[in-house]
Amino acid sequence: MDFNMKKLASDAGVFFSRAVQFTEEKLGQAEKTELDAHFENLLAKADCTKNWTEKILHQTEVLLQPNPSVRVEEFLYEKLDRKVPSRVTNGELLAQYMVEAANDFGPGTPYGKTLLKVGETQKRLGGAERDFMHSASINFLNPLRNFLEGDWRTITKERRILENRRLDLDACKARLKKAKAAEAKASVISPIIPFCTPGLGSHVRGSAKCSRDPESVCTACIAISAAFGRGMGDFSTSEAREQLCTV
Repeated sequence: MDFNMKKLASDAGVFFSRAVQFTEEKLGQAEKTELDAHFENLLAKADCTKNWTEKILHQTEVLLQPNPSVRVEEFLYEKLDRKVPSRVTNGELLAQYMVEAANDFGPGTPYGKTLLKVGETQKRLGGAERDFMHSASINFLNPLRNFLEGDWRTITKERRILENRRLDLDACKARLKKAKAAEAKASVISPIIPFCTPGLGSHVRGSAKCSRDPESVCTACIAISAAFGRGMGDFSTSEAREQLCTV
């Protein structure tokens, strides 16, 4: 349990670091490592392929089965790994009605004979339609679904991993940059701070300004700090400090 809590805390820290880096990048407050141009081009092609594949798949399903309720039912059967029930096509249903009507009118009548003849033809057309739908589903729709449910999911997963690693890298680079800036600032201030340390107020001989109150920051040291920060010279020697304090 202790190990799991540590891992949870570590994961939360990583997630927070990524969120901060992502937000700062969106606000233009952090640098972003750019990926290789060729790789970016491949990602753009992958996105384009995915978008057009979804559109072609959807429109083909509409063409093969215009009824949206039937499409939803077939989709649920596929997700539940159950066999889709066989349905009579519209052409086969029309052929069935024509044959039944011919039998009612009488197969020997002119109208009955015509209905029987057209009904048989329509039945063959309905069978051809069924074969076409089955063949299109296996040879055309299934490869498109395999790409979206297989290859594209893998691409999305690897893409997410790459993005997380990039955020981690940029977050580390940002922390390193801040650490170097803080170190540089400390290296600039460190030669000056000892001059104002309590008990060392009389660090400049002959300076009444520095010997008035040993426990306070003297005005001379403030001037030294300001001058040093502007790059006006090196005040690390006692002569330079004494000259400044006697102004």
